Amino acid sequence: MEKIRTLRGFRDILGEELGKFRDIEEAFRKYSTRLGFRQIELPILEKTELFVRTIGDATDIVEKEMFTFIDAGGDSLSMRPEATAGMVRSYLQEGLYATERLTKVCTIGPMFRHERPQKGRYREFHQIDVEVFGVKEPLIDAELIFMIRMFLDELDISRYHIEVNSVGCKTCRESFRGILLEFFATRKSELCEDCLRRLEKNPLRIFDCKNQQCIRVTADSPLLFNSLCDECRDHFDLFQKYVTGFGIKIEVNKRLVRGLDYYTKTVFEITSDDLGAQKAFMAGGRYDDLVEEMGGPATAGIGFAVGVERLAMLMPQKTEEPVRECFFACIGDRAHDYLILLLKACSSEGIPLKYSYEAKSLKAQMRYADNLKCDLVLILGDDEIEKNIVTLRDMTGKNQEELPLNIDHIISVLKNRLSP
Repeated sequence: MEKIRTLRGFRDILGEELGKFRDIEEAFRKYSTRLGFRQIELPILEKTELFVRTIGDATDIVEKEMFTFIDAGGDSLSMRPEATAGMVRSYLQEGLYATERLTKVCTIGPMFRHERPQKGRYREFHQIDVEVFGVKEPLIDAELIFMIRMFLDELDISRYHIEVNSVGCKTCRESFRGILLEFFATRKSELCEDCLRRLEKNPLRIFDCKNQQCIRVTADSPLLFNSLCDECRDHFDLFQKYVTGFGIKIEVNKRLVRGLDYYTKTVFEITSDDLGAQKAFMAGGRYDDLVEEMGGPATAGIGFAVGVERLAMLMPQKTEEPVRECFFACIGDRAHDYLILLLKACSSEGIPLKYSYEAKSLKAQMRYADNLKCDLVLILGDDEIEKNIVTLRDMTGKNQEELPLNIDHIISVLKNRLSP
């Protein structure tokens, strides 16, 4: 019979990588709590309309990458490809806009995209998502960059770049659209099929194309940055001033646009050359019109997402002190009765205790303890019970001693011998 394996782009996470995931979550919770964020849980399944309306129907995510299906009731549902859309839906559904002047929320969990798996990118992947609602001042833009810097410092990650840009507002983009269409009209033959569609719906999306030919075309194109209105330019200038105040170095990349339609003004990516061609592992920006477009009141918004798999790839190897452990070798029914007492006591005191579930000879149990690399072995059989003792063998020096068969005394000796 053929073995059942994971689906393409899906995988098990275990061992050292899972340990890195836990370290990432712990570091993130530390700094998100310090800066006043509270965590919420979002559903994995949402109505497809949510993502079409927020992300944009001309984006690769909506056009190609969403896991979408029709349920038994005839509704189109999608597994979430990102978290911001769900965050905005929750913000409106729970009425937070009516009860809070400022909302800081975050979430951690799996996302799903039917894209081609590649280094550090999978069809099921994990993100940390951070969102702020109700602040239009650029200080919050800089504060999020500061939060990212502290988070990466905690994880000992130093080889990265913070790239920033402004994609302006609706007014900026509308005036720039004509300039961009005029330019691309002379280069249509050099664009890929996807970008020819983007040219009709949202020409700014062409800047996010990964096709090398399209990248060469956009390298010669006019820049939206040069068409920013006064308000957007002032916002970006203040943002840079505040980031400098935090002592953080940033790089202005005037061709950075991000791949989602809802962004306005500040956008940013955190990149590392250690990740290869697809080098971004964090990204975000403002979406000051999105809440209103979703049916809520005019509300400024900004956020960012962290690709946990790709961030884990950048983390240095962790050298952990080996945990010293004890094995309990018991022979006979009477000795076995002590196992539960000893296990309860060791668990209460945080002492690792291993043992055999099967009734084996002492020689087999000692061999098992040696294979497990246990430092100490407690030996209890009928002879020891008659003498009211337990034998403690040091597996390193192979020497042994007798201890009184008293749980409190045994625990005291183990805590002393197993301490680093």
